[in-house]
Amino acid sequence: MTEKKIPQRRCLGCNQTKPKNELVRIVRDPDGNIAIDLTGKKSGRGAYVCRNPDCLKKLRKSGRLEKELSVSPPDEIWDELEKEMSGLA
Repeated sequence: MTEKKIPQRRCLGCNQTKPKNELVRIVRDPDGNIAIDLTGKKSGRGAYVCRNPDCLKKLRKSGRLEKELSVSPPDEIWDELEKEMSGLA
């Protein structure tokens, strides 16, 4: 039997390739709304970040998320991500 292939995605914060299930997906739906997708199954354009607060800080400072999704995420999304990273959500 062959092993099942594990999907790999690149973190926008640290630029490392990791298994998809280790990353948090941020998705922009066709209407332009931004949401956090912990299941990885919502439809829309997705971007990934590690579950590491340092990666989130790099991502926010660099502005790569805005470039990747072509929309500036609201502060509520950043707050939700920070809670997710710290384990409060």
